[in-house]
Amino acid sequence: MYTEKKVVKCESGLHNKQATYFIQKANEFRASIWIEAEDRKINAKSLLGVLSMGVTTGTEILLIADGSDEEAAVKSLAAILEKDIF
Repeated sequence: MYTEKKVVKCESGLHNKQATYFIQKANEFRASIWIEAEDRKINAKSLLGVLSMGVTTGTEILLIADGSDEEAAVKSLAAILEKDIF
């Protein structure tokens, strides 16, 4: 299991296109991936789950992955939280 705490810096948070891109990237990995924020834990490969979290700029989240490519998954997804995707 590999984890990393991250503060969301992208202006749009995890909404709309940003969330869709995040989930598509998460689904490229074999590892199970979760996002934990404010006592909630959801599957990072679920669009409905990610959108229901309401992650906005400045939110601290914990990325958790478990599987053969766990570290690469967390690092790749953490990078998405740094900038807006358009």
